[in-house]
Amino acid sequence: MKKFKYKGLVLFAAILWGTTGTSQGLAPEGASSLSIGAMRMLVGGLVMLLLAFRVDGKIKLEKNHIPAVLLAGACIGLYQPLFFASVKMTGVAFGTIMAIGSAPVFTAFIEIIKGRKPTLVWILSTCMALIGCYMLFSGQADMSVNLTGVLFALGAGLSYAVYVQASKNVFDILPRLTANGLIFATSGLLLLPILMLSDISWVITAKGALIVLHLGGITTALAYTLFAFGLKGVSSPTAVTLTLGEPFTAAMLGVLIFGETLTILSITGIAVLFAGLLVAALPIKEGQETLEIYD
Repeated sequence: MKKFKYKGLVLFAAILWGTTGTSQGLAPEGASSLSIGAMRMLVGGLVMLLLAFRVDGKIKLEKNHIPAVLLAGACIGLYQPLFFASVKMTGVAFGTIMAIGSAPVFTAFIEIIKGRKPTLVWILSTCMALIGCYMLFSGQADMSVNLTGVLFALGAGLSYAVYVQASKNVFDILPRLTANGLIFATSGLLLLPILMLSDISWVITAKGALIVLHLGGITTALAYTLFAFGLKGVSSPTAVTLTLGEPFTAAMLGVLIFGETLTILSITGIAVLFAGLLVAALPIKEGQETLEIYD
């Protein structure tokens, strides 16, 4: 039952991430995707750093902690421009499928390299979720293949997969709130050049400020805090599979808020994706791990 609770935290985090597209769609005119992503990381990082100071007190960062923090911060920061660039070049459908869909695959490869192998439950749930994700988006819009865009999308998926692995290493050596604060503050600082080269006058408008607060406070600070505590009892591959709840949420909000229509293929994809997430979220027997260690 405890495993199910941790999986619930990860899935809830994914649901919150699924609201980012809606927030961007409601952003003021002139707000670029890159500046929104960079502002999200900067504000979210500051909120998490303040939360860490409030709860954990004085933050102690040893010299041997720095590489892991930098790697996690750089990866989650790199994910933002790579993902948005891929979507711009290939379209929302193809870019999202390649970026979000490739992350579980890269995570599995990383685990295999570390000497672990996925169980049949993980393979089944991931395949169902990926197929559902493909059906969902391919039924919504035409997809265009752009080689550079594909590479950016794969880079985004790899960045996210490495972030999950690196962040687990940071959580092993630092309190989770402190670790999150340092990781996302680092990410925000690394993305500062994007803000310096962008028009961010939209931030001082009422709508812009609300969008930034939602993206930074809810979809970053709160969501990644839930994700961090969820990782305490969930393996990296299962966690990344559960994050496929993000496109599911985004699709539902698109219908409810923007009046988007779904084809029969998209509706079927939602059902398959939901079933895959349900399989991944089901509690496992006591003593059974999501990943088995090689003998």
